[in-house]
Amino acid sequence: MQQGRPQVRVIALSEVTADMVDLVGGKAAALGELIRRGERVPPGFCVTTEARRLGALPQAEIIEAYEQLGAGPVAVRSSATAEDLPDASFAGQQDTVLDVTGAGELIAAIEKCWRSLHSARATAYREAHHIDHESVRMAVVVQRMITAEVAGVLFTANPLTGCRTEMMVDAAPGPGTAVVDGATVAQHYVLDGSDQDHAGCVTPAQLAELWAVGERLQGHFGRPQDVEWAIDQHGTVWLLQSRPITTLFPLPPDTEKPPPRVYLEFGHVQGMLQPVTPMGMSTLKSLVAAMLAALGIRVDIVDIGGRLYGDLTDLARSRSARKRLVKLMAVDFGPRAQAVMQHVLADPRFAARNGATKHGGGANVPALRTAVRAVAGIVRTLARPDAARVRMFDAIEQLRLRSAAPEGLETAAQRLRFVQAQGPLDSSDDITWPIVTGMLAAALPAHLLKGVAGPDEIHMVLGGMPHNVTIEMDLALWRIAEHAGEHRRLLLDTPPDELAARYRRGTLPDIGLAAFLDSYGHRGVAEVDLGVPRWDEDPTPVFAMIANYLRVTDPRQAPDRRFARAAATAEATLHELVARARRRRPVRGRIAGFLLRRARSLAGLREAGKFAGLYRLREMRRQLLLIGADLAGAGLLEQPGDIMFLTLAEAHTAVHQSADHREAVVSRKAVHQRELRRRTVPVALLSDGTDIETVLPAAPTPDGALRGVGAAAGRATGPARVIHDPATAHIEPGEILVVATTDPGWTPLFLTAGALVTETGAVMAHGPTVAREYGIPAVICVPDATRTISTGQIITVDGGAGTVTVT
Repeated sequence: MQQGRPQVRVIALSEVTADMVDLVGGKAAALGELIRRGERVPPGFCVTTEARRLGALPQAEIIEAYEQLGAGPVAVRSSATAEDLPDASFAGQQDTVLDVTGAGELIAAIEKCWRSLHSARATAYREAHHIDHESVRMAVVVQRMITAEVAGVLFTANPLTGCRTEMMVDAAPGPGTAVVDGATVAQHYVLDGSDQDHAGCVTPAQLAELWAVGERLQGHFGRPQDVEWAIDQHGTVWLLQSRPITTLFPLPPDTEKPPPRVYLEFGHVQGMLQPVTPMGMSTLKSLVAAMLAALGIRVDIVDIGGRLYGDLTDLARSRSARKRLVKLMAVDFGPRAQAVMQHVLADPRFAARNGATKHGGGANVPALRTAVRAVAGIVRTLARPDAARVRMFDAIEQLRLRSAAPEGLETAAQRLRFVQAQGPLDSSDDITWPIVTGMLAAALPAHLLKGVAGPDEIHMVLGGMPHNVTIEMDLALWRIAEHAGEHRRLLLDTPPDELAARYRRGTLPDIGLAAFLDSYGHRGVAEVDLGVPRWDEDPTPVFAMIANYLRVTDPRQAPDRRFARAAATAEATLHELVARARRRRPVRGRIAGFLLRRARSLAGLREAGKFAGLYRLREMRRQLLLIGADLAGAGLLEQPGDIMFLTLAEAHTAVHQSADHREAVVSRKAVHQRELRRRTVPVALLSDGTDIETVLPAAPTPDGALRGVGAAAGRATGPARVIHDPATAHIEPGEILVVATTDPGWTPLFLTAGALVTETGAVMAHGPTVAREYGIPAVICVPDATRTISTGQIITVDGGAGTVTVT
């Protein structure tokens, strides 16, 4: 309870201020703010959380306040302290009672609202949003009932598209509860601030007034609002509630460049949709920029909602660059990005402009020197792929050795200098060109064999691919499970976090994990984020994956055998395909055969570059955690890991100026946790917040099927397993993985899965590549797959047709 307000049990809404949330709850605090801002709100009072704490309703005070309202019909609404929050609206989760008349009905309605704090739906909602049940208290708002001619909801930003320059109104004749509860077909209005001639239950003048109300409220509260309103028989607009819209994805950052601008999400290329820590963001920005520079592309990388987005506006408006963008999207970013970019290039606002190249087009064509190196590197690799692989892994070993911090780093300042000196990874030609060559050799045959072989056959040839460090990692983990022997029940029956704790204490039997972590401990889920733990720090996910492997009891489904079968099928398909192609198109057939054989020798190397770069990230993380320990010891951070919620510049001020960033860390952690709960991330945004995919025409789908993009050939039927966190995932052999996205940290799950379904990705991304190499069907880019499909449902994945059918 707020100090200075002892035992305030009933308070008029006109006396409520924004800082009284602990006393009156979120709804009442917002209503009090509206009144203080001069908005028209039905008069009323609040029965406070203090009344509930004291244990008995202050009936005399309630009745006195009710009589001062005129003792007529009132609306009684819950107002919990965890209500109308920036990331949790609690809309409809707690009770509202309307048209309450008389003291007896009023007392009963208040008690009903109090009880709803612990209803099943409210409890489940708090658990889903990680809100502590014990921390939440309930107040109750009582307001004079408005007899509405028409009522509804005003969204000050379009909640369907995210566009901040549009507002949306849902309305219906009568009380607004019919709209809020979904009990009627609402009339729908999209407003853009101009004079619009809408026909319906709300007049143009009333819509204009609602637009003005929305602008005022959004300006006052500083973020888009969800506003309940009612219009009485006199045409007067009353505001019944205003709370933040909690579902909107954050806006792109302000820029001095002219709008509109288009931003493409880059994290899914690395199999990441979760938010990146502030410390990881700075590293990733430079890493992604360097990767794009290697392709001859220069873009501004920005942080939107903790995700990496690239500003492609200048490239879209460049006469030369725009010609390559759609193809680039198809190869490197996936079909969803390709569809978005096709839409953007057709938008007149992004038409080609003279001079548009000066922002990014100058980097669109690689420098002649780079081009010469590329040709030389690719030809050299194609000529002698085995020698190229040897050079590549020698270079990776040198990178590993150079990544170690020098001896003698003893102070936080010395460690910070080491971290700050680690610029973007300078990958050598011996690493770059074998990877590029393998990707080209895998991608080009589909074009050469058009009309001769389908994508599913090409995908089959790319199965069971050798020389892939991620595949080798997964099979090494399988060998640990295969040789578990007498420790099998221990590993199956003990929770993974407990096994990890025992391993760190040295009380776990030797199962070969130390050797595995020595080779692969620098990896993990979302491993390109400097802020997330590596497996050698916390092997909990590794134990979860070992347990999944131990559930394989059919020898034919052993991962090593499945991989061998995929390799044998690939070689047989390659032989048959090349023979067919040479009969029908002799020249193209010979070229395609050559490239496919080189692809089988080289395409597996695409994981190696990232694998090498992770050595540097691990060492940087080690040094930052040591700095964090020093800062925590000095009282400047609560714990060492909090340093990952600072930037390098802020870490510098903490080390050299004893700056205290604890308050900033708490705030950023809260935002990070909120973003971790977000299940969908826009693949592309406009500067006004519009999620571009929401305005694309819906693609036709077969009856009863979900449409995606086939990324690994084959057809499989089995029970779905929807997984959001591989660290704790339990998967039975043959179950079909349904996920938002994957990165190499997920791939051990593929060894026992029947098929893979993802919501995003590209055909050449990590997940589909590994799926092909294990010989399991994969369909990517299935919109909302993790919400449309439920664990246990029987689904059929057809990698050739690109469909997922729920039976």
